[in-house]
Amino acid sequence: MTDLPVKLTHLDDQGRPRMVDVSEKEETRRKAVAVGAIRMARDTLSAISQGRSPKGDVLQVARIAGIQAGKRSGDLIPLCHVLPAASLVVDLKEDSDLPGIRVRAEAVFQGKTGVEMEALTAVSVALLTVYDMVKAMDRGMVLEGIHLLSKEGGRSGGWVWKEGVR
Repeated sequence: MTDLPVKLTHLDDQGRPRMVDVSEKEETRRKAVAVGAIRMARDTLSAISQGRSPKGDVLQVARIAGIQAGKRSGDLIPLCHVLPAASLVVDLKEDSDLPGIRVRAEAVFQGKTGVEMEALTAVSVALLTVYDMVKAMDRGMVLEGIHLLSKEGGRSGGWVWKEGVR
């Protein structure tokens, strides 16, 4: 279990939500990596692999959707800072062992706040886009395992996911 802050940073003294003031923080290079997956029927994965989705190239559309969503994290999540210069890379890979698609997103930013939300949002929307593009073939798909894999930079330094440790 991790140590939780004594005071929640997104609440003021009266318990009202607020944006965290990062103006006094030092600018550093921030990097976050998030991952997730979508399980599907083997036939659905095969259709994606063979380009037989009626909506087009599933992996390319999901990649673009993930990048767009990561850029818009501050608009989607109420108390998330807007990071207009964040770099985002979204990779999707077919995994026949699932069967399904694995997504990895990396966000990098030089600034005063982290990019974890950008990486997590990119993964989530990329997976949702895969679902949307092939739901007519397989409504039973399951999104799973969306989590932060690692982060670098900032006052708290680095952090790496350790399986089974919460």
